[in-house]
Amino acid sequence: FKPSHRKILYTMYKMGLLTGARSKSANIVGRTMQLNPHGDAAIYETMVRLSRGYEALLHPYVDSKGNFGKAYSRDMMWAASRYTEAKLDPISAELFKDIDKDTVDFVDNYDSTMKEPTLLPVTFPSVLVNNNTGIAVGMASSICSFNLEEVCRTTIELIRNPDHCVADTLKAPDFAGGAKILYDRAKIEEIYRTGRGSFKLYAKYTYDKSNNCIDITEIPMTSTATSESIIEKVIDRVKAGAIREISDIRDETDKSGLKITIDLKRGTDPDKLMQKLFKTTTLQDAFGCNFNILIAGMPRVLGVREIIEEWTAWRTECVRRRVFFQKRKKAEKLHLLKGLKRILLDIDKAIAIIRGTKLEAEVVPNLMKGFDIDETQAEFVAELKLRNINEEYILNRTKDIAKLEGEIAELEEILSSEDNIKKVISDELAAVNKKYVMPRRTGRIEPHEVIEVSLEPEVEEYPVTIMLSRDGYLKKMTDRVLKKATTLKYKDGDKPFIEFPSSNTHELLVFTNKSQVYKCKVAAFEDTKSAQLGSYLPTDLEMEPDEGVIWVIDPEDYKADVLFVFENGR
Repeated sequence: FKPSHRKILYTMYKMGLLTGARSKSANIVGRTMQLNPHGDAAIYETMVRLSRGYEALLHPYVDSKGNFGKAYSRDMMWAASRYTEAKLDPISAELFKDIDKDTVDFVDNYDSTMKEPTLLPVTFPSVLVNNNTGIAVGMASSICSFNLEEVCRTTIELIRNPDHCVADTLKAPDFAGGAKILYDRAKIEEIYRTGRGSFKLYAKYTYDKSNNCIDITEIPMTSTATSESIIEKVIDRVKAGAIREISDIRDETDKSGLKITIDLKRGTDPDKLMQKLFKTTTLQDAFGCNFNILIAGMPRVLGVREIIEEWTAWRTECVRRRVFFQKRKKAEKLHLLKGLKRILLDIDKAIAIIRGTKLEAEVVPNLMKGFDIDETQAEFVAELKLRNINEEYILNRTKDIAKLEGEIAELEEILSSEDNIKKVISDELAAVNKKYVMPRRTGRIEPHEVIEVSLEPEVEEYPVTIMLSRDGYLKKMTDRVLKKATTLKYKDGDKPFIEFPSSNTHELLVFTNKSQVYKCKVAAFEDTKSAQLGSYLPTDLEMEPDEGVIWVIDPEDYKADVLFVFENGR
């Protein structure tokens, strides 16, 4: 976790929000400032991004109530912290499991008034389960999320067999927003190996035949893809004339989730249109991976295998510390019960010793001498209530001695071998996997499923006549206009120069007095009416200020030759 995440979650844990009722977000933010002395807005925003309502994480750590905004929306802001409520999500129990059993180190907070954990003893590799991006002191990190079941299974397999192929069990990244990933096994394996690379994500859509519209319900979870930016980009492409198949686009997002609806013109192929939109908008976007992680305070870019190996080594130490703590506690309890068992041999003697002792300070030393027990055991006996000094109570308490001895032996067995500790880790991973298993949300697209489409607008083919005036005005006349025209309009002093037949799908080569040639499409010029001057080529082709047109030709298929005659006779 980032420190800001850890401080918020630990504060919520200490507030009893793992099992209790929700608390106002403002209370959580205020309490977090004891560990994180930053502005309340920054703390609240961090909590929002961890919440279920925001929908950014596969497994949210905060169970939220109220308006927490949406990860896929740029403009849908979250409500103020005084209006919303939150508690820890059930999966957060795995973050704090055995935190009070010396599994991790604790340090002073910024003003040394309380303690906080340096790390959380999480029982699964959380760094891979929820996506995390950020930049700190010039070091960027971008970690995509993976399916919890696949992560747990991969970790278990790597513990059993260090040579296990990660890509066999960790199929591909998985995102809370769904969408589809362009699956290239070689690229995925390269990212897994090096911790760097990128992959493409495609929006998920369905075609509604009855209403002739496309419904987009999932978009890529990247920093640039939001529902508003996608709609704006599509509108820009339509206005620019690059996409002509769309009649309307609107945001129909509601409580059921994201929905962008695109109304199509009659005869439009929805799949080909979507491929055009994928190429020109963030409906298809790339997620860049940079698995830069702090290991013992040092930043390192690690592959997935190395991340899991580092996590396993760290978790091994956590489990060892926990088992040692449990063993120590059980040994202390066993020691006390053995002292109590000695009292069982002669309860009357214990009472006589206590009654016969004049000074309170001498009770414990006299019990130690009378029953050959140490100070801790004698203190425990001396603190017994009068009502508990009976054979039944003492027998019931001492029955646990054999059980405790067996449990201590089991714990010593675990500590005796690293393989036994790894077996405990594997069992815990299997339990987490079973409890929080969730199907993949992000689908896969194979490369052969991507339809290749041209972004060039479809041009209607029809015959035209090209006319060029002496001053450089070009007229593109259709046969229908030419037949009806009685006179053609020219500027004062201008007159016809060149005229030739062409087609709307052809190209033109425009030669100028600066020994330049400009290539342009006939379709780029509007059809000219008889009362119009036409297109002024020096402006439309962005020529130099004193540059003028000297000739225009239609090269058709470019198979003919062109003859140039220069002023010097060549």
